[in-house]
Amino acid sequence: MIEWLRRGISAILRLPLRLVPRDAIVRILSGELRGWRWIAGSSTNGCWLGNYERHVQRLFRQRLHAGAVVLDIGANVGFFTLLASRMVGSAGHVYAFEPLPRNLRFLERHIQLNEVTNVSVEALAIAAASGEARFQIAPHASMGSLSDGGELQVETASLDDLLGEHRIATPQFIKMDIEGAEGEALRGAAKLLAHRPLTIVLSTHGFAQHELCWKILQRTGFQLDLLRDGITDGDYLILATK
Repeated sequence: MIEWLRRGISAILRLPLRLVPRDAIVRILSGELRGWRWIAGSSTNGCWLGNYERHVQRLFRQRLHAGAVVLDIGANVGFFTLLASRMVGSAGHVYAFEPLPRNLRFLERHIQLNEVTNVSVEALAIAAASGEARFQIAPHASMGSLSDGGELQVETASLDDLLGEHRIATPQFIKMDIEGAEGEALRGAAKLLAHRPLTIVLSTHGFAQHELCWKILQRTGFQLDLLRDGITDGDYLILATK
């Protein structure tokens, strides 16, 4: 009964948000990005309300510093890309990786709306090897992933290839959320993972992926902290530092 009541109250409180046109350009209402411009319907309302994934926002505030190089792998429509841009300042740089055309359009528009100059956008899926792969488009734009049966063909790249070709600078901070492809992305980053200092905020999806990524990072010398235990829903969050 209490849970039913809580959900009912929550639904009522969200009703006014439905009145905001999806194509409206709004100001982010709270947090480090307060006042920045955002397209209301590009993602969850939590983005422009400023309360989206507060725990990850807190890690950005705590771990990022002016002048740092950041990789936002699975940038989606750019909330954390903008936050990283804000935190590292003009002396730093952010590389945002996103393969889905719909998300890329919003990502690039958010960068333009906020006159951001320290971000490079790469229309790539990060994987174990560079080439091409199939991408499965999900009902929710934030949940698409690499899949042999996917309807979209995308370009892939390994982080080590990008580093070796000087397409990216050596990062001090990586945020990765790529819906189950994280193990393969780490496999293609052996040289990059050897660098220090390096902080990784890694979302892992499913117990098998979580265990695989944990072992790769542990073997590479990272100190690991489990920030979210996905035992109930399969979504884990790891903080890796060295």
